[in-house]
Amino acid sequence: MALHERELAWDGCINVRDLGGHPTRDGGETRYGAIVRADSVRLLNEAGWAALVDYGIRTVLDLRGDHEREEDPPADGSVDVVHVPFMEASDKEWEEIGPEIDAASAAAPDVATSTRDVYLIFLERFKANVAAAIRAVANAREGGIVVHCVGGKDRTGLLSAFLLDLAGVAPEDIAADYALSEERLRPRHEAWFAAADTEEELERLRRIAQTPAASMVGVFAELDRRYGSVEGYLRSAGLTDEELELAAGRLLG
Repeated sequence: MALHERELAWDGCINVRDLGGHPTRDGGETRYGAIVRADSVRLLNEAGWAALVDYGIRTVLDLRGDHEREEDPPADGSVDVVHVPFMEASDKEWEEIGPEIDAASAAAPDVATSTRDVYLIFLERFKANVAAAIRAVANAREGGIVVHCVGGKDRTGLLSAFLLDLAGVAPEDIAADYALSEERLRPRHEAWFAAADTEEELERLRRIAQTPAASMVGVFAELDRRYGSVEGYLRSAGLTDEELELAAGRLLG
């Protein structure tokens, strides 16, 4: 990738960023063209798909849930599509998770804390899904990978953060990259706000549209407290050292 641009323009898709160019603790930097994060690539038009392939993407990692894919099936194309629902639960599980999320949000003093606490609930509940997503990156065929979900903010943001951490990027730099999504997704969020029926709904949408850097810093700090590190959390989810090395190698090779 001669131009080494982190912000990519793929027609029809927004919030598209290469995970290359981040400084690592050993004085290097993450590799361009290896992993790209995006909102739903299902929004790409024909020119956008061509740009994705021209960029060297050979695997699409789809983090959407089964119900989301039923409503909007993956398109046929010249790339591998690997489906790993990052946060998928049964109706019974959601009945348990919902009140837990509501209580955490109500108890939080601000949006950054609320987002952190909700993410931590999901990360504890969906360890197997997180491990499966990291494993899919580790085992993907040669070539670039694009990671996406519906908005490219939460699920994609968490997976991207873990991959950058495995590559040796500092938590503050990872959090700064995560925070970019709020501005990049603003055009879509403005449409949400305009369609809100009540002030309560508008306030809820404004809250979930935010991506405070402090939320991701807080997630990393808490995983460090609970598991010793992000790697410790991922090992507790069932990932082997070899799988973690392969995933990190995508951004370092």
